[in-house]
Amino acid sequence: MQHRIIVLGAGYTGAIVAGRLARRLHREDVAITLVNAEPDFVERVRMHQLAVGQELRPRPFSEMFAGTGVELRLGKVTGVDVDRGTVTVLDAGGAEELEYDTLVYALGSGWDDQGVPGTAEHAHEIAGRAGALRLRESLARLDAGQPVVVVGGGLTGLEAATEIAEARPDLDVALAARGGLGDWLSPKGVRHLRKVFGKLGITVHEQAAVTAVEADRVTTADGTSIPAAVTVWTTGFAVHPIAKATTLEVTDTGQIVVDGTMRSVSHPDVYAVGDAARVTGPGDKPLRMSCASGVPTAWQAADAIAARLTGGKLPDVPLRYFNQCISLGRREGLIQYVTADDRAVRAALTGRLAAVYKELVCKGAAWGVANPLIGMPTRRRRVLREPAPAGARSAVG
Repeated sequence: MQHRIIVLGAGYTGAIVAGRLARRLHREDVAITLVNAEPDFVERVRMHQLAVGQELRPRPFSEMFAGTGVELRLGKVTGVDVDRGTVTVLDAGGAEELEYDTLVYALGSGWDDQGVPGTAEHAHEIAGRAGALRLRESLARLDAGQPVVVVGGGLTGLEAATEIAEARPDLDVALAARGGLGDWLSPKGVRHLRKVFGKLGITVHEQAAVTAVEADRVTTADGTSIPAAVTVWTTGFAVHPIAKATTLEVTDTGQIVVDGTMRSVSHPDVYAVGDAARVTGPGDKPLRMSCASGVPTAWQAADAIAARLTGGKLPDVPLRYFNQCISLGRREGLIQYVTADDRAVRAALTGRLAAVYKELVCKGAAWGVANPLIGMPTRRRRVLREPAPAGARSAVG
């Protein structure tokens, strides 16, 4: 009987896990099902580009997983029962319950309005394709001189503000940041960021926590009113709520608590990757929600599952950071080098070369989804009749 592996979510992490497992395990021994609501891979790190009218290359899963043995199941995940080992998927034909032996939870995250009044009603988000396309339509309707406010001074906010200002220099673009502009960057990084914002004519409101959003303005904690024909909300992400409704051990924010192999600490047949997982990195600090964090967790989970099923050696690769890659429009960029636990160091790459670097990173991430084991020795191994114990230590190819 085949070992049934279900992967929920086909973003960067879920798609990588499915493809890596298909290349690690013998096809006769496993049935790998990838559940996703959309038929195409979404390059989430490019949603700010989509929002300003740029066309992104379509990446259908039917092509990406052709010949791999991965079965794509299009539908929305509406429920997970980790005690019975089932997931419920809703599609055009109705709801169906699927059984699994191993579950990989990769449903990721969406935008977080943080309960700020008016945000859900009046603000746009770019955490996914649907939100980016809605913002695209709203921006296209704006006349010259109208104000756009991007709320949030993190990586997503910086990229959104600069992309909009570059694509639409006729608009009055502003950024509202809770702290200082790029205050986590090195001095060189901050100088370059301010230089680019100045060249693009972006108004920066620092120490400006937004406490209310209306159709034509945002209001900050000190009572300042900032005009906004369009508001873009980028203050952070919230994980998919399904995990919190299960008996899995989760954090207060709904992330699944996992060990170093991305295995649930409460349910050993469940793994969580990417934004859905509470992963501890260097210095016992939780990894931030990002592609840079998520992809290594996908590698770790896939290799751990393969090892446990085949009696191989469990992976023991430390999860760490190397840099933060920020696009500042199509012609400028900032690569901030960081310590293993994500603290900025003095070194930073800026300008056109940094923009090229970031573009290569984006292309590489998408390519890696479709080619999860290129450049690595690949050997499909047979699954043991009974999964190997966690301490198995023979070699994995």
